Amino acid sequence: MATTFNSNSADLASAQAPEALDAAPVYRPRSDGRQPQQLRPLRFRNHIAPHATGSTLIEWGCTRVICGVTVEATVPRWMKEQGVAGGWVTAEYAMLPYSTTQRKPRDITRGKLDGRSQEIQRLIGRAMRASVDLEKLGPRTLWIDCDVLQADGGTRTAAITGSYVALALATRRLLATGALPESPIRTAVAAVSVGIVAGRPLLDLDYAEDSTAEVDLNLVMTREGEFIELQGTGEHATFTDAQLSALLGLGKVGLKELLAAQQAALQAG
Repeated sequence: MATTFNSNSADLASAQAPEALDAAPVYRPRSDGRQPQQLRPLRFRNHIAPHATGSTLIEWGCTRVICGVTVEATVPRWMKEQGVAGGWVTAEYAMLPYSTTQRKPRDITRGKLDGRSQEIQRLIGRAMRASVDLEKLGPRTLWIDCDVLQADGGTRTAAITGSYVALALATRRLLATGALPESPIRTAVAAVSVGIVAGRPLLDLDYAEDSTAEVDLNLVMTREGEFIELQGTGEHATFTDAQLSALLGLGKVGLKELLAAQQAALQAG
């Protein structure tokens, strides 16, 4: 079932946006007509991979990522050797060759995973482990596979946001079959990008904005508003405390909307 979520700029504007934005000068509209504090259209298509325990296709603007969860009835060797109780959650991430305007060769053709993919899949794993009580998971591994079908900025944030939905669907199925006695989900997790482009803070950058951003920041947060990870870089410029506060404020507004969209997707089944 598909669940569509469209960000409402009026609703977002009424949220507690940072004061730095209120004082900002008026700029030209973004290329797709969005306001600075507006997300791209978002849709989840659940159960897209019938052999996965849980799966969703997240369509976020023109970025599309399939997130699938499969279960392995074992844990990593290091957990066995160290006698660590519970289970494990890990992730793999890949951009399919046709996901970008120019063909991206598969990592297997180079004989190794590229550094960017490795960084992103580790980030996804950390984010999803923060959402799960590993002891309640029991002696099993949840593999989260994220495959980018189309990239237009924000593939890592889409992968994290979609992975939580796939993970929640997988644990729901494990509960239904009796494989788990209680839910291991502790909290919802979502991620969003923010940045400074042409001197103004923007939420949810597409590729054109991301590629020219002076400052780029990815936020990964829980439903309770706690940070899991911040990845911020001055790409072409430095940034001030005030600008950082503005970016964090924008990100929190967007994350509230994303968490609501995740919940709606899970309620839809």
